[in-house]
Amino acid sequence: MKSTKAFWIFGLVGLLGLVRWVHGDGNPLMVPLTVIQSAPSKGAVCLDGSAPAYHFSPGYGSGINNWIIDIEGGGWCNNKRTCDFRKTTRHGSSKYMERQIPFNGLLSNKPEENPDFYNWNRARIRYCDGASFASEGYDQASGLYFRGQRIWSAAMEEMMSKGMRSANQVLLSGCSAGGLATILHCDQFRALFPGNTKVKCLADAGLFLDATDVSGGQSIRSFFQGVVDMLGVAKNLPGTCTSRMDTTSCFFPENLVGNVQTPIFLLNAAYDVWQIQESLAPGKADPNGAWKYCRLNYTTCTPGQIQFLQGFRNKMVNVVQGVSGSGKNGVFLNSCFAHCQSGLQETWFSNNSPTLGNKAIAKSVGDWYFDRAEVKAIDCAYPCDNTCHHVVI
Repeated sequence: MKSTKAFWIFGLVGLLGLVRWVHGDGNPLMVPLTVIQSAPSKGAVCLDGSAPAYHFSPGYGSGINNWIIDIEGGGWCNNKRTCDFRKTTRHGSSKYMERQIPFNGLLSNKPEENPDFYNWNRARIRYCDGASFASEGYDQASGLYFRGQRIWSAAMEEMMSKGMRSANQVLLSGCSAGGLATILHCDQFRALFPGNTKVKCLADAGLFLDATDVSGGQSIRSFFQGVVDMLGVAKNLPGTCTSRMDTTSCFFPENLVGNVQTPIFLLNAAYDVWQIQESLAPGKADPNGAWKYCRLNYTTCTPGQIQFLQGFRNKMVNVVQGVSGSGKNGVFLNSCFAHCQSGLQETWFSNNSPTLGNKAIAKSVGDWYFDRAEVKAIDCAYPCDNTCHHVVI
C-alpha cells in the first residue's frame, strides 16, 4: 500500500507555482520564452500594454502532427488595486516573465514521465490578462488593458502559423485559472479545426464552485463579480449561459461545463486547497481565526471542519457526475487536499502517483483521449485514499 504524501510549500504564491517548479526529475526540459510580436497591433496586450508570450517545444516522430496547448494559470484581479499590482508581475506583463521555464508532467518530453504525449508539439500560453483570457476593455485612468480574449486569438493564430493548422490530434489543457480558461475556450478551440481533427480539452483544478464560505457569505461570488465587472468579461461569456443566468454565475465552471460540446476531461481534487483558502475560509470570513490552521493544514482540522469540507466535496461530486454522464467526457476526482496535478511530475506520472482504480492520472487522461477506455473516476470521501499527495502550506 502507498502511504499518503504531503508537500510543505510556503505561501500562496508558492502553491500556485507548484505545478511548474516543484518535483520534476531534476533535469527537466527548459523552454525559452517567445513574445508574440504581432499581437500589439491587434490590441492583444497584457495588463500593462506589453506583448503576450508563450513557450514552445516542437514535436517529433509519431507526435510531429499532434499538439498540446497548455494555458497558464495564476489567479485573477478584481479591482483597480489588484490589477495595478498584477501588471507589475509576470501575470500582468511579459516584461516580468521568466525567460525560460521547465516543462514537466503533461508537457514533459520524456516517455517515462509522459508516455502518451511526450513527443507532441507542446506550448504553454502565458497568462497576463487577469481574467482567464476572457477580458475585453481598457481603463484609461489607470492605463490597464483588459485584452484576454484578443490574447487568446493572437496566440492561436501564432500556433496555427507554426503548424497547428494541419494537426491530426490536439489537446487544450490548463490548470487553475487556466483550467477555467480551458472550459471557457474549449468549443472556440474546436472551431479552429476541420471535423476530421481529433480535439479534446483537459481542465485541471478549474472547477471553481459558487460555494458558501464558513461565515455563510459568498466570498468567491463577490470576488468573481469584481473580475467580470472590472475586466469586461461579460461580452465573452457563452450565450448558452448568459441567456439564462447572470454574468457572474456564467464565470463559474459549474454553470458552463454542461454546455461544452467538445469532449472534456475534468481533473480535480475534491478538497481543492486554493478554494479552501480563498473561497471557503478566507481570512475575512473567519475573523476569529477558527479556521486559521485548518485552512493551511488539513491535519489540524476539527471533526466539524472536516464535515464542512465534506459538504463542499459533495457539491463537487454532483457537478462532475452531471458532466460524466456524457460518454465523450472524462473525470478524475480524487479525495486529496491539492491544487493542480497535471503539471507536477509526481502527481502526473511517477512510481507513487495518485491513482483511482489503480490508474495514475496520466494513464487515465491517455485512456480517455485515445478512446482506450471510459474514465469516470470519482473517489470516496477523505480519508479513504492513501495515494494522495496532499499539499500543506
